Amino acid sequence: MTDYFAFYGLPLSFNPDTALIKQKFYEFSKKYHPDFYINESDEKQAEVLELSTINNKAYQVLSDSQKRLHYVLELKGLLKEGENYVLPQSFLMEMMDINEALMDLQFDPDAVKLENLKKDVEKVEQGLSKEILLLTDSFEDKTTVEQDNILLVVKDLYYRTKYLLRLQESIAKASH
Repeated sequence: MTDYFAFYGLPLSFNPDTALIKQKFYEFSKKYHPDFYINESDEKQAEVLELSTINNKAYQVLSDSQKRLHYVLELKGLLKEGENYVLPQSFLMEMMDINEALMDLQFDPDAVKLENLKKDVEKVEQGLSKEILLLTDSFEDKTTVEQDNILLVVKDLYYRTKYLLRLQESIAKASH
């Protein structure tokens, strides 16, 4: 996996300087533009195309907070393909009420109840986002042990957020 932070010469961070990311992206977009290498060998053209692709992917990931969160967890080896992460029972019990209300609304539509459900889920999601921000805000300044502990908590919050996003999609479908 390419380390996009290293590619841009930036320290690993959940909250990097977005202006600097944009600056690096534009700088590398010019530097690795395929048109400037039209008279080079096929190998050089392929290399530049690869660097241009990495630059585009790095910018997409590092400039989007959700993608960046996923990426940092993946880079740190905490997200595995096909992993069956088990959410805490307390969270699942809290979500069970929301799921039951959503099922009820599928059989007995009620715009007011649906709107209230939507607000409840948004409130939980905002709480999770706030928690993630508090944990990741000064991540770079922490010791390795503290960072490892933060990463584990952030991983759990990440999976809770993913769960909520699926709920929000179901609510959006129910409102159509």
